[in-house]
Amino acid sequence: MPDLMVVWLTLKLALVVTLVLVLVATPLAWWLSQTQSRLKSFVGALFTLPLVLPPTVLGL
Repeated sequence: MPDLMVVWLTLKLALVVTLVLVLVATPLAWWLSQTQSRLKSFVGALFTLPLVLPPTVLGL
């Protein structure tokens, strides 16, 4: 039975994270594609950082 609780927790976490990322990343991606702001490169680099550096380097 504890194995099923682990699977259920993993599925719930995956669902919540997916929903949060869709709600945050979709408007951000639209803004980055449409804007000519000076902040565009900074915001793009900030949100790309987790892809470039491993989480241990970022201190997470």
